[in-house]
Formats: sequence, structure tokens, C-alpha cells
Amino acid sequence: MKILLTFPGQGPQVPGMLHHLPGDDDSRRLLDQASAILGEPVLNLDSADALQATRAVQICLFIAGVVYARQILRAGVQVDFTSGLSIGAFPAAVSAGALEFGAGLRLVALRGELMERAYPHGYGLSAISGLLQPRLERIIAQVHRPDNPVYLANLNAEDRFVIAGSEAAMEQTCALCREQGAARTQRLAVSVPSHCELLSEPARKLADAMAGVTLRRPDIAYLSGSTGRVLWRPEGIAEDLALNMARPVHWRDAMVSAYERDVRLAIEMPPGAVLTGLTKRVMEQGEAIAFSQNPLSLITTLAGRLTRR
Repeated sequence: MKILLTFPGQGPQVPGMLHHLPGDDDSRRLLDQASAILGEPVLNLDSADALQATRAVQICLFIAGVVYARQILRAGVQVDFTSGLSIGAFPAAVSAGALEFGAGLRLVALRGELMERAYPHGYGLSAISGLLQPRLERIIAQVHRPDNPVYLANLNAEDRFVIAGSEAAMEQTCALCREQGAARTQRLAVSVPSHCELLSEPARKLADAMAGVTLRRPDIAYLSGSTGRVLWRPEGIAEDLALNMARPVHWRDAMVSAYERDVRLAIEMPPGAVLTGLTKRVMEQGEAIAFSQNPLSLITTLAGRLTRR
């Protein structure tokens, strides 16, 4: 029986999230290191105003993911896989041992800046649930135009998707989805059109920066949230990290892959809980839990039961 750590993408960020990290020495050292690397106090990045910026959100999610994963590993939990959605791939790579924290932080800051500059306003993401993929794709094809773009960005479950594009195109798509029976449509707290070809140029620039970073073979298996494949080669992980902003997310495929590889405990890093619900839909046996909603003692107990089987 295997254990997976999952790391959320943008959306669950909350004001004060860095201020509420565990108060141990390791967490304080990471925050001090992050401030020194960025040349600014990172605790200034988690205010409500600061979190309006993509760069700040991604930095906060990255730091939080690494801190909480280290807490789990220090508690003796034997983790077999890590996987992250979008920006969550970066703390997943660090926690797997493939990417050094400082290098990852610099890349995440650059990633956020590139995405912000490419689409400072008028674009974003929306979630749609209750339709199957073929019908949603037909609606997108009906709405999409070069001057009014919309794309299928995240395939999270059989009937749960995220679209990316302009505000007008997303509004039209969501309206048509509701007319055709969608259970829910929701504009997400993301201000850039991630996981589609609109971010191809920023992804290329991040890949150029990634070329100057040395990755290593991970100690823990790195499961791509974009492709659902387990990656061990450093160059494959580097490509996955650099280009995932412009590639659709196949989260359901990733979780099916994990389940087929005998994962029976999936633990989502704070502040997220959405991935836990999506993972539960795949795991017919086992547990999927959010660290933000459960104490470390429960996590270690569940992990201990698995390793004793």
C-alpha cells in the first residue's frame, strides 16, 4: 500500500496563510531563506491585497506546500509519490527531492511574473460541473474565436472541468453550459488563462530559465498532474514543470495512475481540500484526506496502518 502527497493549484489561497504555518525552527528557516532569496519579506505576500497578484499567490502556495510536506516527512510518514496541480507541481518536485528549494522559489516567482505580464486583466479560469467532456467540447467550439478565446484547461473528473480564456468567452460558455444542464459554473480566483496555448510564450521563457537549473533524480516518485505519468529523469521533470502552465491538466488521469500503482492514502497539502474530493472519486479503496482539515496525528496513524499491512 502506497502513500501520495498532493499539492493544490491556485484557488485555495487565504490571507495569512504564511503567518499560520507551523512555528517550528524548520519553517522559520525556510521563511527566512525565502525572504533572502527574493529580497523582500515573504510574510508581506499573504495579505488580502497582495494575494490579488498571481506572483504572490504562487509563491505562498509553493512555500506552504514545502513546509507542510516536510512536517509530514519529519513525522516519519513513508511517502511514495508526490503530485501537484499546476503551481503545485513545484512544491511536489521539491518534496520529491528533484528540485532544490531556492531554485524552485526563483522559478515560481518568475513563473508568476511571466503569467501576470502576459495577461494582466480580462482573462482567467472558470469551473464547470455536471456535463460530460464531449458536450463541453462542443460548446467551447461554438464559442471560441481568435478574438474571443476559450479552452478546456483542466480535466479533473468525468464531469468536472475548468475552462480558460477571456472573460466574455467564459461567460458565454458558462451560460450555454447551464442551458444544457450543467450543475454549476463558477468563476475561479485565478486571473490568468492557465493550461492552454495562450500561455505558450510564457512557458517557453520559463523553459529557458529552467535550462540553467540543475535537477536530480528524485528520492520519491514524481507523478505529473499534466500527463498522469510517473517521471524519474531530471530532464523530464524539468520539462513538465516549465511547460505545465500551457498544457491541460489531467488530474483524473494522474489519480487513476496513482491508484493503479497501489496508492491507498492521498494527503493534500494546505490550504487545499478540493483535490481531496477529486481523488476520492477515483480511490474505491483507501483514504484521501486534506491536511488542512485533519491533525498530523491522524495522518501518521493512517500511514502507520498502511505500512503494517
